[in-house]
Amino acid sequence: MDWSSDENIERIYRLLRIKGFGPVQVNKLLYKGQSQIQSPGDFEQYLYHALTAQESDEYKREIELYRSSRFSVHYASILDENAYPNSLRNILSQRAPSVLSYIGNVDLLKKKKIAFSGSRKASEKGLWITQDCVKQLATDKDVCIVSGYAAGIDITAHYSALNEGLSTIIVLPEGISHFVIHKELQPVWDLDRVLVISEFFPYDRWLEGRAMQRNKTIISLCDAIVVVEAGEKGGSLDAGKQTLQLGKKLFVPQYSLPPVSALGNTQLLQGGAQPLMMNPSSHQTNLTGLWQAIQTKQSNTLFD
Repeated sequence: MDWSSDENIERIYRLLRIKGFGPVQVNKLLYKGQSQIQSPGDFEQYLYHALTAQESDEYKREIELYRSSRFSVHYASILDENAYPNSLRNILSQRAPSVLSYIGNVDLLKKKKIAFSGSRKASEKGLWITQDCVKQLATDKDVCIVSGYAAGIDITAHYSALNEGLSTIIVLPEGISHFVIHKELQPVWDLDRVLVISEFFPYDRWLEGRAMQRNKTIISLCDAIVVVEAGEKGGSLDAGKQTLQLGKKLFVPQYSLPPVSALGNTQLLQGGAQPLMMNPSSHQTNLTGLWQAIQTKQSNTLFD
C-alpha cells in the first residue's frame, strides 16, 4: 500500500477538510485502520464505516493536488515509512502533520540538522553570528541547516549554508504553491542541496498562527536549535520557549549589550538555553556545546 500515492494524499486532505477534523483526529483514524487497509478500495470501505453521514458528505468534496511547472512537487503521508521524517512522529506524536508537501532532496532529512531562528530585523551582529556559526559547521558536510523563509536570520542561514557547501531545509509557514526562490538565494541555489517543506494545504496563505505551528515542525526536525535574536515578544521568542518545552537543545547568543532585536535572549537564557559566547582567542562563536549536541542522540517518545 503506497500511503503517499496521489489518490491517498487526496483522501487524507479531504479528511482534513472535514469540519472539526485536524491532524490529531486524522492521524488516529489512519493508524487505527492501517492494518486493515491493503488497497485504495479498502481505504474507501474503511472510511465509509468510520465516518458519520455528515462527515461523509464533507469528505466527498474533491481536492486537486497542486502541481508546479517550475518544480517537481511531492507529498508524503504520516504513514509513509520512507519520505516522512521519524522525528516528527516521535516528537509531535498524534499532533504531527498528516501530510507534508515538499520540493527538492528529501534525503537531507537523514543528516544532522541544526535550526536557526531570529528576527526579521536582525542586527548586524546577529547576522554575523549566523554566518560565523554556519561557516564553522560547514567543516562537517553531514550537517544540514534548517530555518523558515523570512528576511533576516532565516535567509542569512540558508544563504550561508549554500555558499559554504552545506545543504539546507526551508520550512514554509504557508502552502507549497506560494514558494519562489528568494532573489538573495538565486546566486547560490542548488536544488540537490535544498529541501522545501510545507505542512499546510498547498494553497494556504501565510497566517501568524501557521507560522507558530510551523515552528514546532522545525524544532521537531532538528537535533539542536539556535535562536540568534529573539525580541521581547514574537515568533523567535515563542520558538525558543517551544524548544525548551519539547526538551530539545537550545543555544542563544549572550550579548553584553543586546540590541533591540535580541531583548528576548535573556528570557531564553534564564529559561534554560545554553549560552553561545565569543571565543576571545579565535574571535569566533564558541560552538563546543553545539557540536556536542548534534553528536548525541536525544531520547524521543513513541507514537501512541
